Amino acid sequence: MGSFRDSSILIIETGRTTIRAGLGVHELLRAPAVEILARVGFRQATGEPSNGVDTNGKELSNNSDTSRSSSSLNRLPYHSNPTAKVNDYLVGTQLDEALATGQDILVSWPFADGDVRDWTQAEALWKYVIFNQLQIKRTQNESPVILAMPAGLSRDLLEQVCQLFFERFNVAGFAVLERPMAQIYAAGLLSGVVVDIGYEQSDISPIYDGFILQGTRTSTLIGIRDCESYLANIFRSNQSVMAAASPPDSPNDPQTVQQFLLDFTQHIWKEGLVRVPSDGQTADVTEDEGVTDIAAVLVAGKEKAVIETGMKKKATAKASAAEQARAREIEALDLITVEFRGHSITVGKERHRFCEPLFDPNLLKPIQQVPVDDTLDQRLPLQDAVGLAVRQAEVDQRQYIWQGLFVTGDLGNRVKGIGVALRSRLSPYILSNPEQQTEVQPRSIHVVSVPEYFAEFREKGDRLAAFLGTSIVAKIVFNDSQVKSFVSKPDYEEKGPHAIIEMSPATY
Repeated sequence: MGSFRDSSILIIETGRTTIRAGLGVHELLRAPAVEILARVGFRQATGEPSNGVDTNGKELSNNSDTSRSSSSLNRLPYHSNPTAKVNDYLVGTQLDEALATGQDILVSWPFADGDVRDWTQAEALWKYVIFNQLQIKRTQNESPVILAMPAGLSRDLLEQVCQLFFERFNVAGFAVLERPMAQIYAAGLLSGVVVDIGYEQSDISPIYDGFILQGTRTSTLIGIRDCESYLANIFRSNQSVMAAASPPDSPNDPQTVQQFLLDFTQHIWKEGLVRVPSDGQTADVTEDEGVTDIAAVLVAGKEKAVIETGMKKKATAKASAAEQARAREIEALDLITVEFRGHSITVGKERHRFCEPLFDPNLLKPIQQVPVDDTLDQRLPLQDAVGLAVRQAEVDQRQYIWQGLFVTGDLGNRVKGIGVALRSRLSPYILSNPEQQTEVQPRSIHVVSVPEYFAEFREKGDRLAAFLGTSIVAKIVFNDSQVKSFVSKPDYEEKGPHAIIEMSPATY
């Protein structure tokens, strides 16, 4: 079979909580045209219990068996409805609008376990992306699809995915790629360790010479949600934040205050206002010291003046020693003013503590009520999870794996210094005594990122690495007549879903 037109190739990246997609592989690789949350909604019948889930699909209680995920370690809700049809589910903007208007909706995340919890819900999401967002016609579908999925999927599941795309979406060709491989390809490597920091958990995948070392893969139940909860709690000691969260003249209820703090925290890190200190460094904010400084500035009504002064260049040679000392003091406060929901909110160095729970999950104990089956004892610090995963690789593979430490996920590019901060905490896992070094002993750890020459991925490539890597593979897979790396329609008609096992990058 001849190669496909580059403009017809469909790239779909499916993660635990997000789906990204784009149509066409261009000379200049493009960022995804579609990005949606990987969740579906089902309208409840009048009087039907809500199963302890709020309008955002977050569990309010952990006591209801029906509201728990199929995996007891996962906190994003899943609701099975055996009688539901694909069109019964709300997806994308439909779901967003229904939740915004306060409708009684049960929200499910079918990919949150790293596989497929519910095939009808999965089909609803993919159908929305292909036919609604990308405007592809089913009866005239000439697009081959490459689908990036989490690593370690079973052969049975891959066959079911293949069957769904051919029989329900009428695709012209189909291939599956494991997300960690796509991510390492985006960094231009064949060996390394991919650290994918997700909303609920972080996945670690050691890769050697173009293959995921499946027996070494691991996850730790610590993620962005925990970082948001942690910093939101710290912000309770900031007078400027709390005045906006609950104005003295019209105080809000505790739930509204907590949601404001979480939303503000999310705004802070997504705007790139957080950086991560390396091991041995701190954000230099003690329990009260930093807050007292900010409070004093606010009371004096001089926060804008302080920030403007701090942004100026260092004092000129004519400035007095006292003026120079004052300038250094202002700079040390690291104050910024953030506009959020009509409020001007001043925060300082405490914002840089955002990622602390990743490296020390015990910090969460005072602020979270952890269910019995989801204890903090199951949460390895990120550096330990990475170190132990690489340690399971063969001794002669480790030095090559450590040369490609790639931190990706939604925090990528938005939180400065996270890769370097992780590397500094991984030093116990490599040999530090030069006298004991051998030819195969790892001597250093190299942090990598997506190269700058991908113009459309500059400043966001690490976050979008899985989509970029999938686009790179798509350009090769669907245009290489020498190596058959995808399932065509004739292949599917001849061999059925099992063809995906023989003809896919995910199963090499």
